[in-house]
This record gives sequence, C-alpha cells and structure tokens, in this order.
Amino acid sequence: MKMKKLAALCLSAALLTGHALPALADVNLVPQDLSSAPVVAPETLQRLSWQPLAASQTQTIQLANSGQSLNAPHIAGSVAAFSLPANIGELTVTLSSEVANNQVFAPNVLVLDENMRPAAWFPSRYFTYQKPGVMAADRLEGVMKLMPALGQQKIYLLVFTTEQDLTQTTTLLDPAKAYAQGTGHAVPDIPDPIARHSSQGTLKLKLQTSSGSSILVGPLFGSSGPGPVTVGNTAPAAAYRTAPAAAPAPAAKAEPIMSDTESYFNQKIKQAVDSGNIDKALKLLDEAERLGSTSARQTFISSVKGKG
Repeated sequence: MKMKKLAALCLSAALLTGHALPALADVNLVPQDLSSAPVVAPETLQRLSWQPLAASQTQTIQLANSGQSLNAPHIAGSVAAFSLPANIGELTVTLSSEVANNQVFAPNVLVLDENMRPAAWFPSRYFTYQKPGVMAADRLEGVMKLMPALGQQKIYLLVFTTEQDLTQTTTLLDPAKAYAQGTGHAVPDIPDPIARHSSQGTLKLKLQTSSGSSILVGPLFGSSGPGPVTVGNTAPAAAYRTAPAAAPAPAAKAEPIMSDTESYFNQKIKQAVDSGNIDKALKLLDEAERLGSTSARQTFISSVKGKG
C-alpha cells in the first residue's frame, strides 16, 4: 500500500513539473545517417548566397516567403544558408527558432563539407521546445557539435523546413503555468497554447569554438550527449584517389671506385680519426661511399675503435 502511494506521489510530481524541464532530443538520432535527408543538386546549392558566421557571434535571421528558396523535393518555404570557418577546431552551433503569434519555424539542418557534399543531417525532431526565460522567448532549440576534418577552410549549414513539418504543431507552456512554477504556486489546470509550424520565422545562430570560450556550451538535453560530428573526409574518397605512383626507375649502377682512390680515402679517414677530427672523417666517409667505396665505413669504424 505504501509503495502504491509513493508511486502515485511520484507520478503527480512528474505531471506537475513535466513542463519545467526542456523536452528531450531524440537520443537515437544519428546525424551521419543521410538516408532520409532531402537530396539537393550540387548546382542548386552553389547558387545560394551563403552568409558567413563568425565565432563568438550570434546572428539573427528573419525568414520570409520572399527569401532564398530551393527547388528541391519536400523542402518548403524559405531557406537560410551559412558558411562556418573550418580551421579553428571543434564548433558548437546553437540554433534557436522563436515562437511568435503562436507560429514557429521548425528547422532542419543539412551540414555540408567544403565541397558542399552532405555530411550530417539534423531533422526537425532534434530541435525541441524550450520554455521562455528571462532573456529568451518560447523557442525550438538544439545544439550541434561539429568537428571539421583537417584541410578544410569552410563548412556549410543549410537550414530549412519541410512539407511534413508544416502539417505539425508544437505545444507551448501557458504563461500562467510558467508564472505559477516560477513563484511556487499551484499550477492551474488550463490548456496549453498550440503553435502551428510555419514557413516563416526568426532564427538565431550562435557559433562558439572549444578554444573561444571558457564555458562549455553543451547539449541542452540533460546529458553529456554524443561526441562531435565529423564533417568532411579524413582520407580521400575512393573516387578521388589518384593512381598509385609508379615505382621509381632503378638507379644506374655506379662505376666501381678505383683501388688507388679507395686507398686514398681510407688513409685520410684514419688520419682524421687519429687527429680527433671526427667531423672531417665522416665527411670523407660520405664522399668515399658516394664514389662507390665498400671499405671506407669499416675503415672508419676500425679507426674509431683504435684498430686502424
């Protein structure tokens, strides 16, 4: 009986505080899985205007129906296109989409490498509802950690929504409930407002690097989260590998050194070692072997050991 009461109390607490915690991102999401990502032709991507995003900078974008668009299957409305520096280490990108007038843009992010080849995809379910705070409005938000492969100068983020997203909604937290939670009062039993997904909205992107901030901007989802997603190939793709280099032609066989010349070098090596001039002896050894001597090295070793 006591266990039943305890379970009931825990369930009631969970129901009362359920809105106080941020929604959890899909823990099973694998950003490198591009099988469900929209396919955009490379020439279409190249026609977009890519807006640079600097480190430690927050950029606000107003998406309107008159903005950039893509003629690609399942992508709806305007898109936002950003270029990020790829030569400053691990990147942490926080993307927020603000709710306004009970409407919100449900973002999807396609990450492209320097050659604009898809490398990762963060669908709209990755960006979860966050209740309003002192300095933040109701929003959909997600944190992406990206590790550009070496040798790249830029990587790209394409932000868009889909036709399927536009058929869905997001449940918000009623302001009266938020106030009650913040002041410790009883949470009223009233319905929460619903925001429908729109092809327009306000996006905020913040870029930080592991070396650019003393505070780690980690996931907002209550866990350490997965490691950063590698963007770009660490080795050349098979299609781009060059043919193996041809084996070098064998060097022409050197003419044998004349015995008088070999004897001369051996004598000079002994004299240099006896006089303590090892540097000179080594130079003589190198020159003798370059000319084809087979006994100069042994002469040097014997001389150093005092057996010359």
